[in-house]
Amino acid sequence: MTPPDEPGPGLLRIDLHLHTRASYDCMSDPVAVLERARERGVERIAVTDHDTLGLALELHERYPDRIIPGEEIRTREGVDVIGWYLSEEIPRGTPAKETCERIREQGGIVYLPHPYAPGKGGSGRLAEELAPLVDVVESMNSRVRPMARNQKGADLARRHGRLQGAGSDAHTVGEVARSWVEVPHHPNEAEALLRALARGRVHGVISPRWVHLASTWAKVRKRIVPRTRKAPAEVSMQP
Repeated sequence: MTPPDEPGPGLLRIDLHLHTRASYDCMSDPVAVLERARERGVERIAVTDHDTLGLALELHERYPDRIIPGEEIRTREGVDVIGWYLSEEIPRGTPAKETCERIREQGGIVYLPHPYAPGKGGSGRLAEELAPLVDVVESMNSRVRPMARNQKGADLARRHGRLQGAGSDAHTVGEVARSWVEVPHHPNEAEALLRALARGRVHGVISPRWVHLASTWAKVRKRIVPRTRKAPAEVSMQP
């Protein structure tokens, strides 16, 4: 899947939710992720690995205009909350309300991913409770099916006056940039992104079911083969 043509003048496409090999269920090389995003017309990505921030910070330091450093935190209640523009990792198992507060204390943005997905989203169990505490609600996630669950996220955002976002939730390189937001060009900073999202448009398609098998395989392989920490290789992101 390739985004149509190029962004319009003065516009930027961002995949706001994806994973790299730093996640326990993903083996994607971050350089390959960056390259695939750019091939698909997406020039900025939010690296939101599960319960870890280190690699996202390294990537942001290397590519300050291309990477939003983030973390997807599994809260005590079992529902995921994402923080963008973090500087310090938030531990897994932190209560959801406290997670939102700690993200804001860092000057970050609180993003509610896949609020109606089974398991990681609690099937909407905490959606109404958390919506007033977040800045942005995910209204398009390529791993969430049926599409009606994404639509419920969009409805949640509208009811609570929240901004809307979109992310591929990619755990494989092939999934990168299957969903994105198109926003006005802006500096890669928290407040600037919020202003841009107020004028943003959500785009995306659903990924095939087999991508979940890839995540399962990554979990199994990482249990069998000890994880080794690698620094991201250099990659040119110039036009």
